[in-house]
Amino acid sequence: MARILLVDDDRINRRILAGILHPEGYELTEAGSGEETLDRYAASPPDLVLLDVMMPGIDGFTTCRRLKGQYGDHCAPVIFITAKSESDDVVQGFAAGGVDYLPKPFRAKEVLARIRLHLQNRALIEAQRTLVEQLSQANAAKNQLLGMAAHDLRNPLASIRALAGLLQEDGAGPLNADQRDLIATIQEASQSMLTLVNELLDTSVLESGEVAITPVEASLAELIEKEIRLQNLNAAGKGQRIVLAPGAALPARLRFDPDKLRQVINNLLSNACKFSPPGSVITVRTAVAAGACTVAVQDQGPGIPENERHKLFQDFGRTSVRPTSGEKSTGLGLAICRRIMVAHGGSIAAEPCPGGGSSFSFTLPTP
Repeated sequence: MARILLVDDDRINRRILAGILHPEGYELTEAGSGEETLDRYAASPPDLVLLDVMMPGIDGFTTCRRLKGQYGDHCAPVIFITAKSESDDVVQGFAAGGVDYLPKPFRAKEVLARIRLHLQNRALIEAQRTLVEQLSQANAAKNQLLGMAAHDLRNPLASIRALAGLLQEDGAGPLNADQRDLIATIQEASQSMLTLVNELLDTSVLESGEVAITPVEASLAELIEKEIRLQNLNAAGKGQRIVLAPGAALPARLRFDPDKLRQVINNLLSNACKFSPPGSVITVRTAVAAGACTVAVQDQGPGIPENERHKLFQDFGRTSVRPTSGEKSTGLGLAICRRIMVAHGGSIAAEPCPGGGSSFSFTLPTP
């Protein structure tokens, strides 16, 4: 049965309320002042507090505020018992954290009805809190399982792609046209699967909201050039080209996580190819300003509708724009990129280009 802390400096009032509550099976603890209330609560937290307003020492409003400040969301509901019924007094009680009022003189049916209601509400809140904790634990276990599965799948997929690339370069001897087509299909399929697995591996990043990075001294210019060369192999399949426009020289060395930044560059380049028509040119531009380096990837796609731009960097955000050759998209990539850049102290953005298409850029702080 529920435990109720009954607080009133008037012993007669306590006796009246005890006479109403005891027959219903409630377990009562009594206190005659605000200070005693705090001690009794700490010794044995109740399920509900019936708290007088006018008491010697600290009054009921102050006592309630202290209980709420100490126990927060886990504090038992507080019902004020008072002869004061002015509107300002009622408002002050709710502002202090009370959930209800019991006016004096007491009416047994009203007292029991209000107490039952707030005890039921507390039980529902506790059940909801327990359910949320259980769901959080289940979600953490799911993320761990997904991470393990994705990690175990990524290495063999990367090996399949690398071996297919070796065969394409005649690493195991000359190939005829049909064999090259088959290997190209294997490489394309394995790349799609590898992309999905990488994004699956980063699902936990979306849920935690954080990315762990390991910054080292590295060349951003070299990383950009290498990724352009690699992505041009895939772009050639759509007759596209990725070019690096002349621009200001980037600092020779910067501190960043090469693997994570490679993921960002890769995502922006592959998206540009994905949403640009066959035969188009994707342009990469670099710029250096006070305290930052900016890398922008400009595509020749249809652009992003103004009313959908807010979706771009959201978790699982997708717009109405579709890839030009039916490529797959999970809606995870840009959200992960945003977290990577935030972890670097930088930013990522998208804006329309004056001549059509879109420009996706990221900015990396410089020393």
